[in-house]
Amino acid sequence: MKNFLSKTAREIAPYTAGEQPADRQYVKLNTNENPYPPSPEALKAYRDYDFSSLKLYPPLEMRALREAIAAAEGVGAENVFCGNGSDEILALCFPAFFDADGEGAAFADVTYSFYPVFAEFFKIPKKILPLEEDFSLDLKKLTQTPAQGVIVANPNAPTGIGIPLGEIEAFVQENSGRVVILDEAYMPFFDQSAVPLTKKYDNLVVVKTFSKGYSLAGMRCGYAVADPALISGLERCRDCFNSYPVDRVCQAVCAAAIGDKAYYDRVNALVISERERLSRALASLGFTVLPSKANFVFAKHAALSGREVYEALRARGVLVRHFQKPRISEYCRITVGSREENDALLRALGEFIQ
Repeated sequence: MKNFLSKTAREIAPYTAGEQPADRQYVKLNTNENPYPPSPEALKAYRDYDFSSLKLYPPLEMRALREAIAAAEGVGAENVFCGNGSDEILALCFPAFFDADGEGAAFADVTYSFYPVFAEFFKIPKKILPLEEDFSLDLKKLTQTPAQGVIVANPNAPTGIGIPLGEIEAFVQENSGRVVILDEAYMPFFDQSAVPLTKKYDNLVVVKTFSKGYSLAGMRCGYAVADPALISGLERCRDCFNSYPVDRVCQAVCAAAIGDKAYYDRVNALVISERERLSRALASLGFTVLPSKANFVFAKHAALSGREVYEALRARGVLVRHFQKPRISEYCRITVGSREENDALLRALGEFIQ
C-alpha cells in the first residue's frame, strides 16, 4: 500500500499531552488544571449567552475580548493578540519570528516540550541550552547562545522555577537585537509578569493562557501582549491558517473572567497556599521538591524511581505526570489540587512508602 503521508507527518515526534483515562475515576493531578471553578461572572456570561448567534462566525477582530484583556493588563487593544489556547499562539510565534534559514530559536533543554515540536514542524533550527544542575536557567548563557530569538517559560515547566522580574528585564534589554518570547502560562501563581515591559521593549512577546489561573482549560483561549509590529506578524501567520480561532462563546466567557480579578486573586491564593503545604508534606515523606512558583511541584524520592512513584499512585487512583526523559526521569510533576485532593495524594504516598 502506498504511503500518502508527507515526510513531516511520517517522521515528526508529536507533543504528548497528559493522559486523560476513562477506565475509572481518578484524583487528577497530572495536567495542571486549576482545582477551583471559573469565576461566577464567567459562568454568568456563559448562561446568558445568546446561543442563536452561533449561526454566525465569531467577531473577526475579537474587539470586546481584546479590550477586556487590555484593560486588565494595562495596555492597548492594539497590543493584544488572541488565539485558541496559548499553544496555538506559541506555535504561530515560530513562523512569525523565525526563519527556516536563520539562526533559529533558543530555549532550555528541560522546559515546555512543545517548543522543540514546533521548531521541527516549522523547520526552524533550534539551539538547546542545558539548565544548570539545580535546574535554574542561566540567562547570561542564553544571551550568549546564537539564535534569531529566544523562548523562556517563566515559571518554567515542568520544574516550576520562577525568574524574578528584575532579572527578566535585564535579559530583555540585553537581547534587544532579537525577539524574546516569554511563556507565562503559570504567572498567576507567581505574580511577576513582564507585560509592563512590553511598553518599554519592542522585542518582547508575553504569552498567557486562560487555562491555568482562570480555570478555563476547557474553553481553549490564550493571548499575547507585544508591540503592534509583533502583533501584526502573529496576525499575518494566523490568517494563513484560520482567521476565526476563538469562538463566540469563548470570547464572551473569557472577557468576563479576566474582569473578575478579585475572585481569581482569592482562589489562586488558595492554590499558592496549598502548593507550600504540599511541598512541606512531600519533603517530610522523603522527597526533594524544587522551589515552585507554579500550580504544580516537581519532586523526586530518595529511594524510589519516578516511574515507581507514578505507577504506585496510579494504582491507588491518583494521577501525576512522569516524563521518561533524560535528566528528569526520577521526578514526578504533581499538580496542586484542592486540599482534599492533595490529602488523597499524600495518603496514597504514605501507604506506598510504608
